[in-house]
Amino acid sequence: MGDLLQPSSGRVEIAGRAPRDTWSELAVVFQSPRLVPWRTALGNVLFAVELRFGKREVARRLARARELLALVGLADAGGKYPAMLSGGERQRVAIARALVVDPAVILMDEPFSALDPNTRRRLRGELERIWLETGKTIVFVTHDIDEAIALGDRVVLLSGKPTSVLETIDIPAARPRDLAGDPALAAIRAHLQNLFQSLEPEVLS
Repeated sequence: MGDLLQPSSGRVEIAGRAPRDTWSELAVVFQSPRLVPWRTALGNVLFAVELRFGKREVARRLARARELLALVGLADAGGKYPAMLSGGERQRVAIARALVVDPAVILMDEPFSALDPNTRRRLRGELERIWLETGKTIVFVTHDIDEAIALGDRVVLLSGKPTSVLETIDIPAARPRDLAGDPALAAIRAHLQNLFQSLEPEVLS
């Protein structure tokens, strides 16, 4: 979807167009924050602007970069270098960096997988809040069932290799979601767990 790899067969389309024709409308948040160590948090956010639009655009988006750092809870950390930030803070910078280019779609590849459970839950809530404020389309890859149910409007469950779509589940529940207290969400969780368990023999083989 991000045009980083070519499909071996079939077609990938984003709003009816090939990924190579939509790259300027996409942003990616990887598992690792991938911040450059010689730039501050603010500098890392603006680095995305420089790469995509050129240095002349940096000054124009400076105020927006600061707004986005505040949006992810790092209003006072703009002058800090990555080594001075926690893992969760670095990932927040990566999210702000994705937002600063004003993409139509954000691709997130297990962005919280390396974080401790408490930080992961906090960032999950932050991401939901940011999504509600910005209205961006987010494609979020995760192996965490609770994370998928908490964040997703639609969950697409993939099989083991060779990969196929096992099931697509719409989740219309209102936000914020109570996974423990909502019977409908509890039923979706149980269903997804059963599907995951059905994959275990395939994985072990």
